[in-house]
Amino acid sequence: MHFLIYGAGALGQAVGCMLAAAGHQVDLVLRERFKTILGQQGLEVTGIFGDYRVGPEQLGLFTGLAEISQSDHDYLLLTTKTYDTPSAIAAITGLSGFAGQVVSLQNGCGNIEQLEAAFGPERTLGGRVITGFEIDCPGTVRITVSADDVHLGGCQPGAVPLAAVRLATAINQAGLPCRAVEDIHQDLFAKLLYNCALNPLGAVLAVHYGALGEHPESRRVMNQVIEETFAVIAAMGRTTPWKDPAAYRRVFYEQLIPVTYNHRASMLQDIENNKPTEVDALVGYVAAKGEEHNIATPTCSTLAALVRFKEQGAVPGSGGAGGC
Repeated sequence: MHFLIYGAGALGQAVGCMLAAAGHQVDLVLRERFKTILGQQGLEVTGIFGDYRVGPEQLGLFTGLAEISQSDHDYLLLTTKTYDTPSAIAAITGLSGFAGQVVSLQNGCGNIEQLEAAFGPERTLGGRVITGFEIDCPGTVRITVSADDVHLGGCQPGAVPLAAVRLATAINQAGLPCRAVEDIHQDLFAKLLYNCALNPLGAVLAVHYGALGEHPESRRVMNQVIEETFAVIAAMGRTTPWKDPAAYRRVFYEQLIPVTYNHRASMLQDIENNKPTEVDALVGYVAAKGEEHNIATPTCSTLAALVRFKEQGAVPGSGGAGGC
């Protein structure tokens, strides 16, 4: 199959490397600095799912879709930050000849709905990824942790599209555990719970996930985030795999935090590197949907405001160099 990965950072490069190593044709749209290195030495993936390597001749490398004159790609995997989704859609719409599937592998909620509006339900897929990817250095991506398989599904719940099955099979056979599901929205809202509870607080306090689970003060904040997020999901008419917040908290503290104990929030890494965060697709999304459905979300709203405060460089010493 022919893949185009748009916004290929750590996740996109890792998936692209593994698919190319499995014999698929892979094109990456990525930053100029990565294109230069990968064009010289290729790409390598290491970590918990094994080691994979492809040479530069096994990858198509681009810095923008305008460089691709004609597209016959079967799948376009969108791995940009959520705030780049509108501009990505505009660029994809202008890609000559492209008639394949568009797949959001992004954080947060709201991305699939935007893709569906632009490309239609038959061409839109969503994915949930709760695996950690880090760029150790340009050309080398390390897979650090994984809480579950990658899940793929259509934008309409209740059926598993053949396109999702084909993609899940290819990714799974390439070495990254992946499966197709009937309701990807349920998985995305499950991930929303996890990310909203950990990511903003980790960014504000500048600690790893394990530290948040060890202290009663931070647990109280996370518990309130979980309560508010559950209430908003219910008001939207959506569901999660858990019947209530108490059931989720047991899994959250007993299973999810332990397997990602040492992970540092992506939001924290963005702040350290003076980059925008995805706060508006996480607690900011919950707060906005809460207001829309008349659900109070004081904790999510406060965390969103605090992250925006730090994001804007208002805290002395909050910027500067940080890890990938």
